[in-house]
Amino acid sequence: MATIKITFPDGKVREYEKGVTAMDVAQSISAGLARNVLAAEIDKEVRDASRPIETDAYLKLLTWDDQNGKSTFWHSSAHLMAEALEALYPKVKLGIGPAIASGFYYDVDLGDGQQLSINDLPKIEAKMLELAKKKSTFLRKEVSKTEAVAYFEEKGDPYKLELLQDLEDGHITFYTQGDFTDLCRGPHLPNTDHIKAVKLMSVAGAYWRGDEKNKMMTRIYGITFPKQKDLKEHLELLEEAKKRDHRKLGQELELFMFSERVGAGLPHLAT
Repeated sequence: MATIKITFPDGKVREYEKGVTAMDVAQSISAGLARNVLAAEIDKEVRDASRPIETDAYLKLLTWDDQNGKSTFWHSSAHLMAEALEALYPKVKLGIGPAIASGFYYDVDLGDGQQLSINDLPKIEAKMLELAKKKSTFLRKEVSKTEAVAYFEEKGDPYKLELLQDLEDGHITFYTQGDFTDLCRGPHLPNTDHIKAVKLMSVAGAYWRGDEKNKMMTRIYGITFPKQKDLKEHLELLEEAKKRDHRKLGQELELFMFSERVGAGLPHLAT
């Protein structure tokens, strides 16, 4: 069988059979490394660790210590949250769910005028953790535009159909984990079991595609971690940041105050 050369970040080069995956490469180095691989950079493009490598390539295995590893983790978590929402709210329609600098969000339309509040978030978190434990593989599938449109027409999801209008045939992919399928470029985690800790942070309103002429959707922000202790430390840091907030400290130390007579939200020196 034909072989290809894989170049690693330290400059070392190894030969593998054509079609090897990044996960295969990780396994060839050590089982411990493979357990921690979340995705891979192949010639600087972030991809699923399960995608075949067909030509000589530069390969960087991505773990939680890499920002692109975290982004993959959080984008996959957005898909997990969408799966949980579909299970809990059968009429939900999905917009977009990207990773952001610290976590992820998903814009959703719950249907029938339903609204979410902070009090609803714990049950969504619990559902996410229940689904994560199923260790569902994230499966990538290339689909034609016709196939993609037919899928979301049958599902009755207008937001995905609108997104499809901007995509070219031959460049459309679906990702499926468990019973949930989404329109997505990826990449994603090897499976949901990597997600061990979940915290949904807040709920806000967001116009569809950022246009105030469009419908107001519900945006759910969250963050996830591979270990519960990482989430605990993150929440503790957020709490410490709140305590150091200059607006809070300023008032508590009587350095400045707020007054309706001066103007809402305008601080002035305390005297």
